[in-house]
Amino acid sequence: MYWKTNNMIDPKKIAIIGGGPGGLTLARLLLQKGIDVKVYERDLNRDVRSQGATLDLHENSGLKAIKAADLLNEFKRAYRPGAEKGRVVDKMGNILFDEHEKGTTEIDFDSPNARPEIDRSDLRSLLLNSLLPDTVVWNSQFVRMTPAGAQWAIEFRNGATVLADVVIGADGGNSKVRPFVTPIQPFYTGITILQGNVENAKMKAPRVHELLQGGKIYVHNAGKYLHISAKGDGSIDFYISIKIDEAWANDSRINFSDSTQVRQWFKTAFAEWGGVWFELFDNADLPILIRPQYSIPLDQTWEAKSNLTLLGDAAHIMAPSGEGVNLAMLDALELSECLTNEHFKDTQTAIAAYETIMRERAAQEAATSFEMIEWMHAEDAQDRIVEFFKGITA
Repeated sequence: MYWKTNNMIDPKKIAIIGGGPGGLTLARLLLQKGIDVKVYERDLNRDVRSQGATLDLHENSGLKAIKAADLLNEFKRAYRPGAEKGRVVDKMGNILFDEHEKGTTEIDFDSPNARPEIDRSDLRSLLLNSLLPDTVVWNSQFVRMTPAGAQWAIEFRNGATVLADVVIGADGGNSKVRPFVTPIQPFYTGITILQGNVENAKMKAPRVHELLQGGKIYVHNAGKYLHISAKGDGSIDFYISIKIDEAWANDSRINFSDSTQVRQWFKTAFAEWGGVWFELFDNADLPILIRPQYSIPLDQTWEAKSNLTLLGDAAHIMAPSGEGVNLAMLDALELSECLTNEHFKDTQTAIAAYETIMRERAAQEAATSFEMIEWMHAEDAQDRIVEFFKGITA
């Protein structure tokens, strides 16, 4: 349902650059209030590429945004009960802690402890289906934008140019919009993630598939961290996090598009690990993705613009902390509320209010992400995660 309200951005045209969960959530929330909004996404269409692993939404952030967007019933139909359950496993494949022993219980979506799991692709589809036709403009890769009076003229690689009164950069950690807001650059955190996906895991990686039980696996050993997630389409997504210098991450001599080199690297780097994990690198879709992890400075700040802002990773990229998509969706909720709040005298005041809270929250979470980097790659990480799980299930 969509309705008109009187507020300071009606009838301004809003352009959201980037069609990830944050940008799509913002579009949904603005459409509910009758705002003229378009999402410009570089993908050719909604099905052109895989959308990554599973996500757990949190009651005070991601789920809060879902509820505000009036999409909780749709979310309940799309989430995967039990997919949040994990096993802590040692390097040889032995189970050290098993959340599955508790059985599957119904999630209370109003509980502060709610962490329902949903595949990223399903969340994206849910959000896309909630928008008006033609809200998302596909094949729109941002090239540049220039001031055009009080508006922005945005140019795309497909040759199109559009005018917008307000631009929101929701285009991820490599945001092309961010430099228009601030010159502050993220810095390398000291870890790099190698990410892969195995299709038809029951056939191609049967031992790992059996260990997963439709949920997650956590393995910590000698400074390396392996995380594996089952997906609703029968595939499994995995990533390895390692402490390594940035030069290796950006200029590796290993060709991770070559299956022979991939296997050789894994069997050398993980020589002391059990053979069960070889199923992953022997059968992963190529290339294995190399993702150096960057973070905002904790003290980043800038002067609010009158017609431009950021959300999600474009505003506050950081190493994984379990909060990424939740932060982006909460950003979207709070930005939508500020932009449509008639008590702000103008959009610059509204944007400043949003950005002040957003930066403070992001700095706190980024600090937490650095703490996680240290303990997750420590020698005693395996013992610590077992104790953590025992503590929250006691």
